Amino acid sequence: MQTEIVARQARAMGERGLDAIISCSPENFAYATGFVVPSQPLIRHRHAMCIVTADGATALFGVDMEQSTMRRQQPDVPIRIWAEFSDDPMLVLADQLKDLGLERANIAIELDYLPAIDFMRLTQALPDATFSAAEDILARLRQLKIPEEIDLLRRLSRISDKAIHDALAAVDEGDSEMDIAGHLTRNVFSLGAEHFKLLIVATGERSVLPNVGPSERILRRGDVCRVEIFSVISGYHAGVCRTAVVGEAPRHAEPIWAHLVECKYEIMEKVKPGASCREIYDSFITKLSKMDLPPISFVGHGIGLHLHENPYLGLAPVLGQPGADAEIEENMVLGFEPLCYDTGHGFGMQNKEMLLVTADGSELLSDYSNTDKLIVCGSAR
Repeated sequence: MQTEIVARQARAMGERGLDAIISCSPENFAYATGFVVPSQPLIRHRHAMCIVTADGATALFGVDMEQSTMRRQQPDVPIRIWAEFSDDPMLVLADQLKDLGLERANIAIELDYLPAIDFMRLTQALPDATFSAAEDILARLRQLKIPEEIDLLRRLSRISDKAIHDALAAVDEGDSEMDIAGHLTRNVFSLGAEHFKLLIVATGERSVLPNVGPSERILRRGDVCRVEIFSVISGYHAGVCRTAVVGEAPRHAEPIWAHLVECKYEIMEKVKPGASCREIYDSFITKLSKMDLPPISFVGHGIGLHLHENPYLGLAPVLGQPGADAEIEENMVLGFEPLCYDTGHGFGMQNKEMLLVTADGSELLSDYSNTDKLIVCGSAR
């Protein structure tokens, strides 16, 4: 268990009069335990849950298929196992909660993740318990990282950054987007990641497409290449994007890139405790407009156990609360990305970085590549 995170949950329960928090999404299960149940993100009915009580006690709930993995990861934590093809998991969970003395408790559970039909069966099995939503509590706690999370996100940031840098250095004119992807995925694993998400390889005319994977397209001289990947360890993500050119930059690319680099440094200067997320976003949009580049709805966001978390440096700094603002706080980790998907010149450009909010400013975590100039493909050849 992640001891400090469990303690934070217990304090939050004390402030809200709760008796227990049940984390049932892969992200929040990993937040409490420090590991992901392998098949849970892939097969939604394979429920895995972490129960934290107001006094800081913990218990796990999981499917029989994953019993050995869960017991190896947490040998000292009580686990209730349900049989995938013969048990009603909600009845097994209800019995576990009764055994924990929670049959009449105030329980917060992730109502945005647990299927409605399962929640209905759980409440029918525990008619004297009171249930409320846990997602906002957990999302708020996850915004402020503990030292172990920061160390992991720093490591992941450098993995993503170096993996992209070295992949771009290994390809040149005549290679394909698939070649970039091959180098990139191999690099991510060789550098120590357990997994990756959202692999984006978009070159030439495809560089204007926001979230596309690699194709068989062959690189040509003058192509702009946008490459992004999220490396993953223990459920935590670090997303980095780099923009490169093949041989030489096309017309307009270098001045646009220089402008985006200026945006990057201005954002880094503005990110500090107490700063307004909306004001940072508005200043970015104002600067972007000086080159007649089209606006985007955000330029940054929290990151950690999900690709996007609160707060947003954007039109809605708090997801689900349009018009609300949010303050930057120490120990937040942000992914920020000065970008323009469609410059109007047949290419898109993006520089996604990972940023830690410190006591008096910010620290760049994705610091392997020098992005002050456009990366040139093929430098390793």
